[in-house]
Amino acid sequence: MMTLWYMAASEEIILAVDLGTSGCKTALCTLDGRTLAWAFRPVSLHLRDGHGAEQVPLDWWNAFLDSAAEALDRAPGQRGQVAGICCSSQGEGTVPVDRQGNPLMNGILWMDMRGAPHVHRAVGGSLRVAGYGPLKLWKWIRLTGGAPALSGKDPFAHMLYVRDERPDVYERTYKFLNVLDYLNLKLTGRFVATHDSILTSWVTDNRNSKSIRYDSSLLRASGIDPSLFPEIVPCTEVLGTVSSEVARRLGISPETPVVAGAIDNSAAAVGSGAVRDRESHLYIGTSSWVAAHMKEKKTDVISSIASVPCAIPGQYLMTAMQTTAGGNLAFLKERILYHEDELLRESHAPDVYKILDQIAARTPAGSRGLLYLPWLYGERCPVDDRSLRAGLVNLSLEHSREDIIRAFLEGVALNTRWMMKPVQRFLGRKLESANIVGGGAISDVWCQIFADVLGITVHQPEDPMETNARGAAWIAGVGLKKMTFADVPSRIRIRRSFDPVSSHGSVMEEAFQRFIDAHSRLAPLYRKWNRESQERRN
Repeated sequence: MMTLWYMAASEEIILAVDLGTSGCKTALCTLDGRTLAWAFRPVSLHLRDGHGAEQVPLDWWNAFLDSAAEALDRAPGQRGQVAGICCSSQGEGTVPVDRQGNPLMNGILWMDMRGAPHVHRAVGGSLRVAGYGPLKLWKWIRLTGGAPALSGKDPFAHMLYVRDERPDVYERTYKFLNVLDYLNLKLTGRFVATHDSILTSWVTDNRNSKSIRYDSSLLRASGIDPSLFPEIVPCTEVLGTVSSEVARRLGISPETPVVAGAIDNSAAAVGSGAVRDRESHLYIGTSSWVAAHMKEKKTDVISSIASVPCAIPGQYLMTAMQTTAGGNLAFLKERILYHEDELLRESHAPDVYKILDQIAARTPAGSRGLLYLPWLYGERCPVDDRSLRAGLVNLSLEHSREDIIRAFLEGVALNTRWMMKPVQRFLGRKLESANIVGGGAISDVWCQIFADVLGITVHQPEDPMETNARGAAWIAGVGLKKMTFADVPSRIRIRRSFDPVSSHGSVMEEAFQRFIDAHSRLAPLYRKWNRESQERRN
């Protein structure tokens, strides 16, 4: 049951949207950091041949309308206090729309790889470095901070896929929009991209984070008609008022302003409360990342770390991505412990993750020498190696299911520690603490494990799963001039802080050294095995 906070009659609230791959959550948030009510609607994922992944844009929109209406119904009498609307969304998606804003095909998602062959042709040359023409790579990194993904998992590739394999759609396209941009179009009628939503089209000069602009040479390199890119605005820009149709449907004022908002990692960075220079947060979802705001645009090509435009004008967001984090627990639950087959007919056990938490809590640190490598789908940082695979190492008859469960949690944390050396070098400082957010941050046991493995204090905010919505609300607050980003640290509510347990230090240090050793010895085997497997499939 949803617990509602009581608030002063004059207190303003933000209708904050968090549209992820699984669905849309809409929350009513106050500017002091509270969530009054929220509702969620799932969105179907459609997988296509050739590594395609799509969603129906109108499904996103209907999920927003339905979840927003339910959230408002759960807070009776608050419709008149909605001071603004602001969205956070999954990033790196692409929707071609016509002049009326109608989608011309399904939205292409961040995991879609059908554009990879087109990217390889576009970024190469007679000489290649890491798959790129050297001069092209240098220009992208110098101007944008990164480069098109060779995997095809970004709008740069999606647009080439549409141009070359869906020419009927390309010819009718008025603008290519990211997921966030599409929501804003439906809310206000404006065709715009934000400083962060346009990033992975790789066509902007990002050297001045207060003034992101298109670069003519990068536009030419994209191979896409420059007129198909939308206007760029800051994340805090007020786009206008909500459409009369939406206002009528939700029962809110037609004068309600809409603020541009941000993609998920930018919104999470604000919602974590860690907005001061080089102050870090750790996000634990299906994947995970370590991130921190900083004033400089930098790129560490070797470790796959970059600081790129974000929601805060004048700042960049350093992000080090871990491919699979909470996804390891989902794998353990759905494929091993509660897989529906002849051994288990009913897979929907109640509160499975709470049970896993309880089991891990009573298992000693270090999992009695059992080590888990969390590379279910390769890794991105501190090594970019898609051939790496997960596994349990040092399993013996002495181990039990309890050890395996804790080893999974520790393995994700050990991989995060592996990223910390390049992260701290990038930031030019040693991390002493971090705010932890996302679904994994609900677990007190996992928070303590991260503190023990990283050797830092880990701060767990209240409602860590509402981080993106909270970030969207604060971005709206800044855009509406009701607060500044400097106010954010005083508004984040810390539920509990976890300090490293001294008796666990030596155990986890030994586990980390084994983790590094396991990678160095197994990586050559994984490269050989998975290259051969890929060659057989081809």
